[in-house]
Amino acid sequence: MAALDKLTSLHWDPVAMRVRVIDQTELPHRLQWQTLDTLQSFCHAINSMQVRGAPLIGITAAFGLALELARDASDENLEAASAVLLQTRPTAVNLRWALRQVSRAVVGLAPGERAAAALARAIALRQQDIEHCGRIGEHGLQLLRGLPRDGALNIMTHCNAGWLATIEWGTALAPVYQAQQAGLPVHVWVSETRPRNQGASLTAWELQRAGVPCTLVADNSCGQLLRSGAVDCVLVGSDRTAANGDVCNKVGTYLKALAAHASGVPFYVALPASTVDWSCAHGDLIPIEERCGDELLTISGVDSELRQGTLRLAPAGCRAANPAFDITPASLVSALVTEQGVYEASERGLADLRRQIDSSGPM
Repeated sequence: MAALDKLTSLHWDPVAMRVRVIDQTELPHRLQWQTLDTLQSFCHAINSMQVRGAPLIGITAAFGLALELARDASDENLEAASAVLLQTRPTAVNLRWALRQVSRAVVGLAPGERAAAALARAIALRQQDIEHCGRIGEHGLQLLRGLPRDGALNIMTHCNAGWLATIEWGTALAPVYQAQQAGLPVHVWVSETRPRNQGASLTAWELQRAGVPCTLVADNSCGQLLRSGAVDCVLVGSDRTAANGDVCNKVGTYLKALAAHASGVPFYVALPASTVDWSCAHGDLIPIEERCGDELLTISGVDSELRQGTLRLAPAGCRAANPAFDITPASLVSALVTEQGVYEASERGLADLRRQIDSSGPM
């Protein structure tokens, strides 16, 4: 199935030998493309969240490492560049996974052969992400078809797990887009996702652009919506999933999982298998990124004349803690939707997933 309108978050220009990405800090008010052609520009794009979402972070880093090896393909620079890129975002496991994929592609090669091999691997990872997200959408669509509904299917999501967080399709939004293409009526409750408001600025923008009916709601309203029967299922992404099925996602996910469990609403997590950290036994071992408190103390936007600005929300001198992610225990997850199929969120379920991956060949 072709991706919806060929929307994509990262373009590779083989003539200019550079990457172009959407600067997501400018959305939803301006669609601005950013050129990345140095290691520093790739690191800044990831760290500043011009690019975000676990799969897209990983692929962006893969291209960054490949282009850096074109400048200096020595063992020392391979190790140093990988380390610098790895430090940009500590929670999303796809970053480490993608850098390992590129590093393995050049091991044993002469320095003069490394740049081409690294670039080929980065391009392959980009294409693989498109294919995997398409299959996540297909498997998720089957889950959506099986849900009882009265009219449109009402889906709640959190943060942004659409094509802006991947290359095309997305993870949690892939089933939504494929449901739309299949003629299944859907409506999405979009939580704002404070403090960076990825739901309000990114998910709502994506869905509106695709013509998917959606309603933006305050984060604190989601429990009431779930309790009132206004939600048929919750569908979110994952930045890292532990080997026992615990899920690390944007902060606020755990609260939705608790409310969904108490309300008897299915809580699904959509993710590529590359987001599973097989070396992490449980969620308590996942490092939680602590971001600058200014994200909580201030808010950015545009005025009636579309002039950008930042406003302070809290009293001057107020302290703020800003954890970017939280852990949802596997016991609250109804199912994990992957490119390989739908699996139980448990050590046994993920063991089944790993056997399927091993039988399918190397990722």
